[in-house]
Amino acid sequence: MRRWASRILGALALAYAAMVGGLYAVQDRLIYPAPQTRHAPAPGFAAETLTTDDGLALQARWRAPTEGRQSIAFFHGNGGSLALAAQETQGFAAEGYGVLLVEYRGYGGNPGSPSEDGFYRDGRAAMAFLAKQGIVPARTVIVGHSLGTGTASQMAQEFASTALILLAPFTSLPDAAAQAMPFVPARWLVRGQFENIAKVPGLELPVLILHGTADRVVPFTLGERLAKAAPRATFRAVAGSGHNISMEAQVQAAQLAWLAAQGL
Repeated sequence: MRRWASRILGALALAYAAMVGGLYAVQDRLIYPAPQTRHAPAPGFAAETLTTDDGLALQARWRAPTEGRQSIAFFHGNGGSLALAAQETQGFAAEGYGVLLVEYRGYGGNPGSPSEDGFYRDGRAAMAFLAKQGIVPARTVIVGHSLGTGTASQMAQEFASTALILLAPFTSLPDAAAQAMPFVPARWLVRGQFENIAKVPGLELPVLILHGTADRVVPFTLGERLAKAAPRATFRAVAGSGHNISMEAQVQAAQLAWLAAQGL
């Protein structure tokens, strides 16, 4: 009996180890699903190219601001696209804000492979593009949704932007992974960190964080915790909403109202 129990436990341990090893091996496909469809520019947007410091030419979309308006640098989530980003930012566009839609390396037919460091390089290329348009960071609002909040927070840390908006953010990628997969040591498996919680305490700019209370992808509690770490954060719970709050009219209206309250 003991021999059979030992064999069963051994088999279970091997199966568990194989599962954990498999998750480690395929994590990039899970974290960066990278849709490859190319989309024509949405009405009002022009096709542009961002050039990264490691030599990649990335497609992007741009619409210039009306006179007196700030510009938005938008970083979409891990399953997003330029077409969806245009919908996520339609409130900004309608009010005359300049809007730069950033497409990452490895996404939408872009060259390169997604990674944390790569996304930061892509973000810097976006900020460099805005500078070439004569738009300084002090006239730029950085906005990120989901995984895009990792790049948005990094850019806010590196550049003296005027404000930061984070939609359905996490404290860190390991924290989010641990919440999503409590049955494995997910915190120790993920290669990317995207440590938002380490960056926001040092930000002196105003920060708006919105999070759906019914978010099943990034738990509401992570957004709440992140807001408490940011000294100038405004936190808004979106009652009953899930993860894709960036598409909701009420959330787009809330962002516009907050920017107006900041004089932006």
